[in-house]
Amino acid sequence: MTTKLFNNCPKVSPNSMPARVLLAFLASAGLFYVNIMPALVDGLKVGLGFSNKQAGLVGSCNVYGAACGAFLIAFLVRRINWRSAAHLLLLGLIGMDLLSMLVKNPFGLMGARFLHGFIGGMLVGLSFSIFARTTAPDRTFGVLLLVQVFAGSLGIMSLPLLVPKFGTNVLFAALILFSAITLVMLQFLPDYPPRKSPACAPGATPDRLQLKPLLLALLSVFFFQAANMGLFAFIIGLGKSHGLEVTFVSGTLGIANWFSTLGAVLVIVLSTRFGIFKPIVGGMLLALVGTYVFNFCGVKWIWIAANIGTGIMWNFVISHLLGMCARFDRTGQTAVWGGFASKMGLASGPMLFSFVVGAGNYSALIAMALVLLALATFASAIPAWVLDRSAANALPDGQSA
Repeated sequence: MTTKLFNNCPKVSPNSMPARVLLAFLASAGLFYVNIMPALVDGLKVGLGFSNKQAGLVGSCNVYGAACGAFLIAFLVRRINWRSAAHLLLLGLIGMDLLSMLVKNPFGLMGARFLHGFIGGMLVGLSFSIFARTTAPDRTFGVLLLVQVFAGSLGIMSLPLLVPKFGTNVLFAALILFSAITLVMLQFLPDYPPRKSPACAPGATPDRLQLKPLLLALLSVFFFQAANMGLFAFIIGLGKSHGLEVTFVSGTLGIANWFSTLGAVLVIVLSTRFGIFKPIVGGMLLALVGTYVFNFCGVKWIWIAANIGTGIMWNFVISHLLGMCARFDRTGQTAVWGGFASKMGLASGPMLFSFVVGAGNYSALIAMALVLLALATFASAIPAWVLDRSAANALPDGQSA
């Protein structure tokens, strides 16, 4: 009866902008805590008295769980009913957030958040496989970033101010609300049957020979996400260490996140008009410059500019990187592997950086981010070049790009 009720809801067009928005909410629900990671880490320190390391490890366990869930779902996306699975996973997320409200011990919370992440990772991987079944998956990833940034900005601006008044439960209540809204939105999504991979186009590289570029693409996603999330998780502490007030830090972070949606907008508007090599490498280089500028963020306008600049490049580059992974096949499986690499990076960043920052060594934090971004730049160049060349060779009538 429940299934019949769901089927009676009007469905949006599969490749329309409303469909991309609904899919973006579905994927965001499984990983929304990442978008409010600074508020989560700072909230655990303020509300429960966790240390930098303990709070960072809780965040890392959450995302490591997501990586494990994404790894498992990669083998299941072709065999399961994605709509039924999405309902169960959203209900599971709500249940684990309710359980997290009862846990006050850091090690217990690490376990609870790992399980929460596992469920969320399966949901995100499932969503990414649907992204690959749409036309222009890069645009769908761009919409995903828009949704995440706008929702995350609201959380970052408000939650650090609410935790001292209402405790850490307000963090998990925000996650429950997002999952409940997504559960309603799910009813309006159409069916997305799996698409068979097309035969290799003339001049294109056979799938078996694309393994090395795919692995490099996955590594670039991992390094890029680790660098950005490692710095982002401790960004509030970085601002405080330079003498900035917490109200100024949280407020400007939220505003900077809204401005950073320009990166996702550019992806939606441009798609692959200029290929993917130039946008990815160019965006990586600008991200390196913006990250280095954080060394001087004691000046308020530099703090604002650095957050806006790196935020724009984060959204712009990761949309292209995940879209690049999705283009290696059309069934959605390589898109799920891209999501797995992304979550591993998002999880490893806070964990690695929690050991680097120690009691407050934020200069080392920035240096680590620069090293990882440099590795991501080198790893992304080859697969982006290969896909651009393959696309050019596959143009009709033997035309070249």
